[in-house]
Amino acid sequence: MPREDVMKWLRSQFMPHIWCPGCGHGIIMHALLRALSSLGKDPGKTVISSGIGCSSRMPGYIDACTLHTAHGRSLAFATGVKLANPELTVLDVMGDGDCSAIGGNHFIHACRRNIGICAIVMNNNIYGMTGGQASPTTPIGAIATTAPYGAIDPPFDICRLAIGAGATFVARATIAQPQMCETLIKKGIQHDGFSVIEIMTHCHTQFGRKNKRSRPLDNFNFFKDRSVMKTKADGLSPEELEDKYVIGELHYDANAEEYTKKYQRVIERAGGQSK
Repeated sequence: MPREDVMKWLRSQFMPHIWCPGCGHGIIMHALLRALSSLGKDPGKTVISSGIGCSSRMPGYIDACTLHTAHGRSLAFATGVKLANPELTVLDVMGDGDCSAIGGNHFIHACRRNIGICAIVMNNNIYGMTGGQASPTTPIGAIATTAPYGAIDPPFDICRLAIGAGATFVARATIAQPQMCETLIKKGIQHDGFSVIEIMTHCHTQFGRKNKRSRPLDNFNFFKDRSVMKTKADGLSPEELEDKYVIGELHYDANAEEYTKKYQRVIERAGGQSK
């Protein structure tokens, strides 16, 4: 893909970015921009919503119609946009805390509705921007500023949570598979329903330094060594999959109807009035 095709999606006037050198969020943003470009999306008809956090700064660097909203509430804003104009391409970028803690209720209900939004969850197992507190995905035993002796709460599996709540396209990759990230994001954007793409990434500043993964390369290799394709994982035991990341397409339902289509019928039954 020509460099200029990706660069046209960037707001270069807001560079340099705020992310730490080596942060995996840059890999994810590049995958997202390549996906949008290769699909031929119109920036004027593409909406990207976010909440608060390191990952949520991403829309500020993307030259599309972007919303930087309240912590955990980005899916509520994205839902309003999609209902107002279903023809728009709507994405939501979130961190693991933003998605599954304060935003957890919005997340499960967006999954339940099956509304046509592509949610990209950047899971670095920590609250990176606000000081390194444990999040709902912090692994048991991991050190955080709010868990100096190791986290004891069982972590959420974002993808299982999404599937259980009703999302109709769910997939996972890590920053060690940038091409897979791009491919899955493209499929999520094209899916006619609520799609969740979890991308395992790292915060070497707040999480890595406390958990023996202080360099970006340490984290890249960590994910690379622990990634298992779903086709292979299906034949492995739970013990063999312990501490592994199952990657690829995890769930796809082509039969469930997208929410705005159902909502349009309600409007039509009301005689063209949206009340």
